[in-house]
Amino acid sequence: MTSSEFDQFRPPKPERRGKRGDGAPKRRRPDDLMVPEAVIEHVDGYYGHPIVKPPPWEAPVGAYLFLGGVAGGSGLLAAGAQLAGYPALRRNARLAGLGAAGVGALALVVDLGRPERFLHMMRTFKVTSPMSVGSWILSGYSGMIGVAAAAEVDRLLGERLPLGPLRKVLRFGEAPAGLGAAVFATPLAAYTAVLLADTAMPTWNAAYKDLPFVFVSSASLAAGGLALVTTPAAEAGPARNLAVLGVIGDVAATRIMESRMDPVAAEPLHHGTPGKLMRWAERLAVAGGVGALLTGGRRGRVRRCLAALSGGALMAASACTRFGVFEAGLESAKDPRYTIEPQKRRLAARRAAGNTGDSITG
Repeated sequence: MTSSEFDQFRPPKPERRGKRGDGAPKRRRPDDLMVPEAVIEHVDGYYGHPIVKPPPWEAPVGAYLFLGGVAGGSGLLAAGAQLAGYPALRRNARLAGLGAAGVGALALVVDLGRPERFLHMMRTFKVTSPMSVGSWILSGYSGMIGVAAAAEVDRLLGERLPLGPLRKVLRFGEAPAGLGAAVFATPLAAYTAVLLADTAMPTWNAAYKDLPFVFVSSASLAAGGLALVTTPAAEAGPARNLAVLGVIGDVAATRIMESRMDPVAAEPLHHGTPGKLMRWAERLAVAGGVGALLTGGRRGRVRRCLAALSGGALMAASACTRFGVFEAGLESAKDPRYTIEPQKRRLAARRAAGNTGDSITG
């Protein structure tokens, strides 16, 4: 007889029925052949394992979610500053967009383990795969914002970069590249929400309708907050407006998302570490939004300090939102209750609606 390391996962063998004294096997009554109705009071999973397997994602993925939002919001803000004629805001937003995209891509590669795995995702374009689409979005955005940011760096250094005849090409392509980055900006901020909701993690999947709106709003307040920190108050008006709109959208979208989710699947957003992060996200967002509004009527150092504090609070709020949602999804996979109870409720709703002839309710 051989044994395997996987034997511990096999179900125990049923006991063999005994025989009567005369050697004949016992007769089974009709009741013995019927399977009793299952009553599930508590479920520990399949042989002690979770019903759904959580992805092996760690803190670098959470950082990528946050930095992707900063990059997307900054690209959109840079395009607006380009069209409205705010050179300092345009420069800072472009550099912030490139920096956030670069560090975010590095965090993604760290989580993948080997850099070539990111290149493997670029071999094909699969519309039904959020990861495949997101890889192309990140690459397209990085290329566009990279051209625009290179022009800003060359201008900052007094055209000392050894570009030669390429400088004219760079100047010619700067404006189209800045607008091209804006085309990829919103998808970059939102696709990670689609990526999470497309999994089987109960909390992420239950939020699929509203999570993209939460992430886009979170990206807006993060990018606006970063611009408030880095940009002089005289040119920070568009950043302030974007931040305030992002706060309103973030708070409203999060509340609507939680109200529309299954109440059991939404529980991880209110308890433990994810619950603390989500509560602090709302507090910091409101505080940062109020501070951003007050900077419009201040002058001098007080105005500058208040803008920096507000911007820092807004960025922290966005980070808390992203990490809170991220941790809540991982937590929801650990308890089978978050998987089974919403499924039973959906099944009962389908039967109540008369859908009893399909493979789900049949």
